[in-house]
Amino acid sequence: MKLGQITSYIDVAQVTLYVFWIFFAGLLFYLRREDRREGYPLFSEPSNTYKDQGFLYIPPPKVFRLANGATAQAPTGKVDDRILKAEKIAVWPGAPLDPTGDAMLAEVGPGSYAERADVPDTTADGRARIVPLRVATDYAVEVRDGDPRGYALIGGDKSAAGTITDVWVDRSEQIIRYLEADIPGVGARLVPMNFARVDKRRGTVNVHALFAQHFANVPAIANPDSVTRLEEDKICGYYGAGTLYAHPTRTEVLL
Repeated sequence: MKLGQITSYIDVAQVTLYVFWIFFAGLLFYLRREDRREGYPLFSEPSNTYKDQGFLYIPPPKVFRLANGATAQAPTGKVDDRILKAEKIAVWPGAPLDPTGDAMLAEVGPGSYAERADVPDTTADGRARIVPLRVATDYAVEVRDGDPRGYALIGGDKSAAGTITDVWVDRSEQIIRYLEADIPGVGARLVPMNFARVDKRRGTVNVHALFAQHFANVPAIANPDSVTRLEEDKICGYYGAGTLYAHPTRTEVLL
C-alpha cells in the first residue's frame, strides 16, 4: 500500500473528507434548528392552523440569562392570537391583506408590530435607555443642528398638527430617537426621528407619513419620562401605516 493508505481502497485523505462532510452536515442541521428559536410555529393558511414543524426542526426550549439578571426562554411556544383586522383579497395562500375598518388602526402591512416586552429598554448600568432631555440633563442638542423644541409639527398635508416640546435621546447610542410633540386635545405624542425632517430655516418639523388629523391617534405612552419596547413598536408601526394608508391615493399604482 502507498503512504497514507489505510486499505487498498481507503486512505487518510478520503477519511478526512468524509469526516468533514459529516461535520458540515451536522453544523447545518444545528444552525437551521437554532435559527427557529424565534418566529415559530408558522401559520398555515390552507388549514388556518399553526403548523408544528416537528422535532427535527424546532429545537427544545433553552433558557437565556439576560444582562439585567432576568431569564428568557426560546422558543416560547406562544402563538400570535391577535384578531386580524384585515381580509385577504384572494383565496390563494399568501394573498395580500386588505385592512377592514380604519386602515391606520388595522395594525397590518406597514402598520404591523411585534409584541415585544412592555418594559423600557435599559443601558448597561440599568437606567432607562431612551428618555427626554428633561430627564437626560447631561445631554444637549448641537447648536449648529438647531434645537427643534418650539418648532411647529407639520403633517404630510402641509397642515400644523402641534408643537415640538422635547427631544428624546438614546443614552447608549447618543443619538436622537424621538421628538415629543404637544397635540391639541390629546397631549404629548412621540414622533420617531427617522420619520421626521427638521427644517431649521422655517422652524418646522415635517412628517410626510401622517396628515395633521392622524397625530391624535398616535399610541400614547404610559410613563411620560420613558417608553417601553412594546410602545416603541406600536408607535413606529402607526407611522409606518401612514406611509401607505394616510390617504387613499397612496395605495394606488404610481403609473
